[in-house]
Amino acid sequence: MTVGLSTTNLANSLLNTVRGTSFSNAATYVAIHTDDPGAAGTSNESAGSTARSQVTFSAASGGSISLTGTQPTWTNGGTSETIKAISVWSASSGGNFLWSATLSNQKAWASGDTLTLTSCGLSLSPLAA
Repeated sequence: MTVGLSTTNLANSLLNTVRGTSFSNAATYVAIHTDDPGAAGTSNESAGSTARSQVTFSAASGGSISLTGTQPTWTNGGTSETIKAISVWSASSGGNFLWSATLSNQKAWASGDTLTLTSCGLSLSPLAA
């Protein structure tokens, strides 16, 4: 699988902050996928809902961030599929792909069902004490 940090849009940008180049992301959105989103985050998008939902992350602590505030939801618009992964983006459409992850609990999703993402985090390690 190719889930993980986008080299171009996130990993290199974060590393460049070490050398004094600023990195900013105004908002963050999540898309849902039926399988591995691929290296560009665009493969296997859900047919039931192609919309990205805006998410908010907590301030970084201990090298990690996690969802905070309202949990993102999607409503299936007319298909049966299994949601297996997510991709994280800098915009509601277009924008920069930031990272992807496999869901710890896959979700069988039928027409009319609602899917809620209850947790999502990103950690960097190892950390010096």
